[in-house]
Amino acid sequence: MILPSSPAVALVTCSEVPDLDDEGQLLLSALRARGADAQPVVWDDDARWDRVDLAVVRSTWDYAPRRAEFLAWAARTASATALLNPLPLLEWSTDKHYLLDLEAAGLPVVPSAFVEVGAAAEHPFLGVEHVVKPAVSAGSRDTLRLGAHEADRSRAHVRAVQAGGRSVLVQPYLAAVDEVGETALVFLDGRLSHAMRKGALLPAGGGLVEGLFAQEEMAPREPSAAEAELGRAVVAEATRRARAAGAPAPLYARVDLLLDDDGLPRVLELELVEPSLFLDHAPGAAERLADAVLARLSR
Repeated sequence: MILPSSPAVALVTCSEVPDLDDEGQLLLSALRARGADAQPVVWDDDARWDRVDLAVVRSTWDYAPRRAEFLAWAARTASATALLNPLPLLEWSTDKHYLLDLEAAGLPVVPSAFVEVGAAAEHPFLGVEHVVKPAVSAGSRDTLRLGAHEADRSRAHVRAVQAGGRSVLVQPYLAAVDEVGETALVFLDGRLSHAMRKGALLPAGGGLVEGLFAQEEMAPREPSAAEAELGRAVVAEATRRARAAGAPAPLYARVDLLLDDDGLPRVLELELVEPSLFLDHAPGAAERLADAVLARLSR
């Protein structure tokens, strides 16, 4: 591996966590242990991105209400230095309409309906338990779980999201999550690194999340063969899209899966921007990601 002398790596974060979260600190230490000049940098600070060899987007948790500003920053940064994940994947995956693209590619996703700005607040899941969220969102913010009897509350929340100029995503609530939880598959440089069980986040009749993100109940999990196979197929599709745009494959990806009523895995989310990668729950994961970062620099 041929590297610049003490390559400068920026781990990109937000003003709420300027020194990174716990897993970010693990990655920072692993990079420094390998000789990199790694530093946390807040994305919307007045930084000289042309002075770093690589900018790795990590804890930019405040991007959702400022998506246009964030993507404009990403475009400027990508013109000044290497940016990972690459700009085409940031543009694509920051809007959950990407679920339709995954479905069109033949991948099983949680059934999804979008209510666009200006459309009536009706949707096909009013008669069942369902979830309403903005199409651009992170950390379960502005997300509600609604019962089959809460049609008026559902319509009201759709209209509230639309009033902010945002499209709305509506999905049926898959009951298996209450017992089985979500399976979050973490891929580092295209390879499945580890997986976590995420407990159900949305209580029935609950309100909106306060703060940057909802607190998650997590534990290590061994994914099933079907879950691992689906995760690999999703990452392969993201890689295909990146390469079609002339960009590198994702450095990291998190594929969140739920089981449907038949016990089959479906894609809930593909996280390519700022997901928790649970590096602090998987021994050796921070080191594997640091090696992947430096391998990208050597190419």
